[in-house]
Formats: sequence, structure tokens, C-alpha cells
Amino acid sequence: MRQTKSTTFGKFMERFLKYAFLTILALFFLFPLVFMFVSSVKNNEMQVVSDMSNIRGFIPYGDLGFQNYLDVFTRMNFGRFMFNSVFITVTTVVLGMIFNSMLAFALARLRFKGQHFIVSLIISLMIIPIESVVIPMLLMVNKVGWIDSYQVQIVPFIAEPFFIYLFYQFFIGIPRDFDEAAVVDGASPATIYYRIIVPLSRPVFASVAILQSIFRWNEFLWPLMVTRGETYRPLTVAMQQFFSQDPKLWGDIFAFASMITLPLLILFLFFQKWFIRSVASSGIKG
Repeated sequence: MRQTKSTTFGKFMERFLKYAFLTILALFFLFPLVFMFVSSVKNNEMQVVSDMSNIRGFIPYGDLGFQNYLDVFTRMNFGRFMFNSVFITVTTVVLGMIFNSMLAFALARLRFKGQHFIVSLIISLMIIPIESVVIPMLLMVNKVGWIDSYQVQIVPFIAEPFFIYLFYQFFIGIPRDFDEAAVVDGASPATIYYRIIVPLSRPVFASVAILQSIFRWNEFLWPLMVTRGETYRPLTVAMQQFFSQDPKLWGDIFAFASMITLPLLILFLFFQKWFIRSVASSGIKG
């Protein structure tokens, strides 16, 4: 009986410590978001500045409202920047999922000469940082006349080695019995891809959608280099422009940052079930 009680207490303490650690970790990541959202609804600029250095920055009190959000729209063309970011991100993600998954399907499910070399090449391309190739890319897009356009921010990022490999890793884990049964019924590779592989791969599609959306939504260096005015600039570049305006109103800045962050949070909450499932299945296969 003593051993049973000791074992039960040990399991309880282990679970308590685990959840305590996870709670502290969650709060550590949530604190900046809470501070940003709370500060964005404080209409008194002096209150926002004074609360930055103490715990009151996390407490919604005083003159609260959405005036800071309205100020963002009056101080700059926020709607245009938001449209640019949404259009660029959605277009890149949709086209990227189609082309990256199709290429990964060919590498994982078909048989052709040079297949393993292409996989090795894709893996090697994953280690090359984008900063090392932006100058050659800039010269190329300038030569074809794409500077200051939507396509210059979309086309170069449709095919991504990391996402191709992510699809590839998931596809090779799907049993080939499905393919063989479909071939017996007269299905073509395209039919196998659309009717079998895609429905079974919803978790990895959700993961790629989330990750690619984060990468494209937060892209700053490339849009800064290839855009010249407000017509095609996304929110990240507009944020720098907004921050450089005088006088610096921190309530408005926090409101701007909140409106940039909210779409990604909503996207993750919408796809989190599939994202977690994809990560779990990848860990099992690894």
C-alpha cells in the first residue's frame, strides 16, 4: 500500500511539474502579445509610455478604446497595405502548395532516372539563406522589368525546397498499396495525386499553409528592395514607414502591430489541429 501511495504521489508530482513548466513557457510567449494588445487599446499616450516599464503594461485600465486603430487608418493608407499583404500571401501559399506538393508527389511516388539526385539537390538548397542570393535575384527581376509589382513578390517564392521536402517526407510514409490498387483500376498518376494522396495529406497541407503564410507575411528584406511606392508594398515595409513618422505615438504603433499579428493568430487557430497532427506524424516517422 505504501508503495502504491508513493507511486501515485510521484506521478502526481511529475504531472504537476510538467504542467507548471508548460504554463510558465506559455506565459513567457504570451506576455509580449498581451502587452501589445493591451497597449493598443489605451487611448492615453502618456499612460502607454509610463506603463512600458512596469507590470501595469499588461493591465487594461484607464481610458480604453479603439482610437489608436482609427488613427492608423487616418495616418496612412493601411487598407492598401493590408490588401497587398493578403493578396501576396494567399497567392503565394495557394500556388506554392499546388506546385510543391506535385513535385514532392513525383519524387516520392513515381520512378524515374535522377530521382535521388533531385532529392539530394533540394535538401542542399535548404541550407542556402535567402540573403545570399537576393542581389542576383534583384538583378534578374530588374532585367525582366518586374520591379515594383506583385509578381516579383510572388513568383520567386512559389517553389520552396523546405516545403517540397516536407511534402516529400509525408508522402513517402503513405503506403504504396493505395497506388497499386488505383493503378489496377486504371488510375493515372494525376488521379492518384488528386483522389488519394491529397485527401490523405491534409495535415501536411495545413502545416505548409501555416508555415508559408508566416514566412511570406513577415517578409521584409525582399519587398523593401523591389518596391518603390505604396502601390505594391506589404504591411511589413509599411510598418517601418509608420514607425519612422514623427511624432512617434506608441499607442498607434501597437495598434498597427496588433493588426499585423491578428491574421496569423487566426490562421493558426483555424489550422492548429492539422498542424499538430502533421508534426506528430512526422515525429513518429522520424
